[in-house]
Amino acid sequence: MASAELQGKYQKLAQEYSKLRAQNQVLKKGVVDEQANSAVLKEQLKMKDQSLRKLQQEMDSLTFRNLQLAKRVELLQDELALSEPRGKKNKKSGESSSQLSQEQKSVFDEDLQKKIEENERLHIQFFEADEHHKHVEAELRSRLAALETEAAQHQAVIDGLTRKYMETIEKLQNDKAKLEVKSQTLEKEAKECRLRTEECQLQLKNLHEDLSGRLEESLSIINEKVPFNDTKYHLYNALNVPLHNRRHQLKMRDIAGQALAFVQDLVPALLNFHTYTEQRIQIFPVDSAIDAISPLNQKFSQHLHENASYVRPLEEGMLHLFESITEDTVTVLETTVKLKPFSDHLASYIRFLRKILPYQLKSLEEECESSLCTPALRARNLELSQDMKRMTAVFEKLQTYITLLALPSTEPDGLLRTNYTSVLTNVGAALHGFHDVMKDISKHYSQKASIEHELPTATQKLVTTNDCILSSAVALTNGAGKIASFFSNNVDYFIASLSYGPKTASGFISPLSAECMLQYKKKAAAYMKALRKPLADSVPYWEAVANRRVLLSSTESREGLAQQVQQSLEKISKLEQEKEHWMLEAQLARIKLEKENQRMADRLRSTSGAQLAQENAAAAIAPCQEEGAAKVPAEPLQSTSLVGVLTRAPDSEVPDVESREDLIKNHYMARIAELTSQLQLADSKSVHFYAECRALSKRLALAEKCKETLTEELKLASQSSSRLQDELTTTKRSYEDQLSMMSDHLCSMNETLSKQREEIDTLKMSSKGNSKKNRSR
Repeated sequence: MASAELQGKYQKLAQEYSKLRAQNQVLKKGVVDEQANSAVLKEQLKMKDQSLRKLQQEMDSLTFRNLQLAKRVELLQDELALSEPRGKKNKKSGESSSQLSQEQKSVFDEDLQKKIEENERLHIQFFEADEHHKHVEAELRSRLAALETEAAQHQAVIDGLTRKYMETIEKLQNDKAKLEVKSQTLEKEAKECRLRTEECQLQLKNLHEDLSGRLEESLSIINEKVPFNDTKYHLYNALNVPLHNRRHQLKMRDIAGQALAFVQDLVPALLNFHTYTEQRIQIFPVDSAIDAISPLNQKFSQHLHENASYVRPLEEGMLHLFESITEDTVTVLETTVKLKPFSDHLASYIRFLRKILPYQLKSLEEECESSLCTPALRARNLELSQDMKRMTAVFEKLQTYITLLALPSTEPDGLLRTNYTSVLTNVGAALHGFHDVMKDISKHYSQKASIEHELPTATQKLVTTNDCILSSAVALTNGAGKIASFFSNNVDYFIASLSYGPKTASGFISPLSAECMLQYKKKAAAYMKALRKPLADSVPYWEAVANRRVLLSSTESREGLAQQVQQSLEKISKLEQEKEHWMLEAQLARIKLEKENQRMADRLRSTSGAQLAQENAAAAIAPCQEEGAAKVPAEPLQSTSLVGVLTRAPDSEVPDVESREDLIKNHYMARIAELTSQLQLADSKSVHFYAECRALSKRLALAEKCKETLTEELKLASQSSSRLQDELTTTKRSYEDQLSMMSDHLCSMNETLSKQREEIDTLKMSSKGNSKKNRSR
């Protein structure tokens, strides 16, 4: 299986890799095409630049030509200005000269006009060419920027895909390594399972042999010791105490607890649904704070205000039903007497729904008749009216089947045992129908709320109320779905557990016999408890365990003490080595001191008396200065160093060198002895604490091991006890079946014998008659 899963995963990853590779090829092709387009656009841009330069050159030439023409025009105007006064003077000279000048002027004017028009046309062409060039250049630049961004995006996509490919390859390699390790572990587990199966087969064989021997022994005991069979009368068989199935009771209590939790979730949702519906009636289509609502809505609001008195008892009834299911009872339909009050509470809630249904339908019709109601809103109201009718019908159906389930605990003939399965199946179908109805209600109400929120007269109060109703409807939908799925998951267990009781096939005859059976069960439990005799005086188990722990801790302390002794011996050897080292150091220091004293004495003899006194004082204080205890010798001083306290007056005599050395030596020896004693005490305490901690840790480990072994033994004992109980029940059933078969066989044999006797008698009578006839003949 692991290899198949691995191959499937590899195939999926290979397909994804091929897809990504194809996408990568397409992206590469797109990038190459875009790069080619960008190169073409760059070439076009160069061509446009060249044409622009040509146009600029033409523009420069035209401007130069225009300047020339302008200068020429100025010259002509000057000549004209000079020619005008001359003309006035020479008017009389003749008409021929005036005509000639006018012709020249007209020629110049025409030439000038043509040049001006040509100049304007060239200016316009140049401006249009410049604008066109700028526009083309801007378009090409924007297109180039877009292409560059697209190329960058494609490159980023390619980088991301390559990175993703590398990550997927690494992930696949890691998955391959993990799967290889997992396959190895699975192979090991398979080997262990094979070994376990062999051991289980051996155990099964031994158990089969043991049980076969017990079966033979039990059959012999039954054949010899059981004088009669008490299974003839069903009324008395119902009073027999059934085998106590603790697992069944715990499972039933757990299921009842889950059902209680679901009902506790459903009850607040129902309360909120009815309460917020009442608030909505007070707001829409007429706000009660502004105008009086209709009498129909007033009556509907009064009825909805009483919803808590009908909904709360459902939770209380379910709670009482849960409390009635304990470990000591036998839970079947004949003994669940608390199911009847819950059914009554549900019936009262159904009556409440029937009472408010007409008002609800009329209220929706009133909303449809108002001027604010649109066709879409009217359609939603009609759908909601149909949903409310379905909801009431589903609750009635559910209450009918729950009432039928409550009949065996009150009226034994009200419901046949063969119909239990069909009733439970119909309860599950009713719960699923309730879930479907609540889904439709929440859907249609959400559509209605969205339409109402778009109305111009919708207030914030209406919006919040609709949201609250919608949330309560959603909560009801979720609660109904949970209850329906819960019941459909456990309906097989409910059907199978109905046979739990005295004489599995027949069950209880009436609720009174069930109650008597429970009383007999309590009496039998009390009798079995009274039969228990106290055990002989011996060492209790817990005391023996504690003594074992003390014994183990004493052995641990012995080992710890041995370790302490070994450590102390090692420390003693180290201290002796250090002592010899320091003794050698002290001898060397003494030799150095003697040499220094000799040198100082020689120096003192050579110097004067005053100098001798000063040097003696300095020599006396020098060792103390080396230890850090020098003081100002102005008045009686004290030194509080490791050397001790040295006090002397300024005029006192210098102490002797040997006495000072003895004092220092004694002080250091005392200090060393004190520190070594403290160190030994600390070491002993630490070793003692370490030994205690180690012993406690080992005791803790032993206690945990004992706990684990005890829990495993407890699990095995519980499993073995349950298995033995099941085997005992099966053996008892088989014995009972065999005894019933033997009794039936004996009855059939007796009947055949009686028939044979009758036939023999008839044959005798017929033979006698024949003999008489023969005699008469």
